[in-house]
Amino acid sequence: MTPFGHHIRKLRRERKITLKKMALDLQVSPPYLSALEHGKRGRPGPGFVMQIANYFDLIWDEVDEIKELANVSHPRVPIETAGLHYRATLLANLLARHIHELDLENIDAMLIEMGFDDKTP
Repeated sequence: MTPFGHHIRKLRRERKITLKKMALDLQVSPPYLSALEHGKRGRPGPGFVMQIANYFDLIWDEVDEIKELANVSHPRVPIETAGLHYRATLLANLLARHIHELDLENIDAMLIEMGFDDKTP
């Protein structure tokens, strides 16, 4: 699941909206919306993000949040290390190889170290 998909699913469930109804209202297929929520689709385009923001009647700071979540929600992340220190390339490769082994506590510690401390469940 991506941060964007997790957030959309949370908003939808808080408002007691079924996936099927939301998909119908947004004029997308339920399988597409489900794949978006589960991180099986790439990040949504800015137009669709705004459609969702309008759908949930989000206020300006919530719109900024959902836009940022969409920006950091690509499920296949390329990491460009050309021109960086060789240890940056080493870190990127090791992270790609071992990220599935990290527990949530270590992931949260790394996120905090990088300045992202939101622990939204």
